[in-house]
Amino acid sequence: MDAIDRRILQNLKEDARASFTYIAKRVGLSEAAVRRRVRNLIASGVIKKFTIDAGVGQATNAIILVSVNPSVPTSQVSEKLRMIVGVETVYEITGQYDIAAIISGQSIAEINKGVEEIRNSKGVSNTNTMIVLKGFR
Repeated sequence: MDAIDRRILQNLKEDARASFTYIAKRVGLSEAAVRRRVRNLIASGVIKKFTIDAGVGQATNAIILVSVNPSVPTSQVSEKLRMIVGVETVYEITGQYDIAAIISGQSIAEINKGVEEIRNSKGVSNTNTMIVLKGFR
C-alpha cells in the first residue's frame, strides 16, 4: 500500500459512495486505475467492507477493553466480537487488555446488551467498559 492507496482509502472513509471518477480526480489518477487499486485493496483484505453511518437519532458509543483467557487465541475472540450486533470496530492491542472494541447503539440499554454478550463470550476473562460522552472527528 502506497501514499495513493492511503488517499483513496481516506476518500472512501469520508464517503463510501464516492464514485471512482470523483476519487480519480482527487488523487490524480484515471478512473480505471482507481477501480483497479480499490479491487486490489479489497482482494488483499485492506478494505473489508463498505458501510454507512446512518445518523439516526443520537447514537451512544462505548469502548470495551477485553482481557482474553490465555487458553483461547485472541484472534478467535476478536472474530466472535466482530459478529456481535452493535460492535463496529475490534482492535487487538498491547498492554493490560488484549482487545478494544467500539460498540454503538441507540440507547444505553442497547449498549448494555452488547456488553453482556461480550462478557459472556468464550475466552473473555475480564472487561472494562467506558461510555463515550463526546467525540470529535
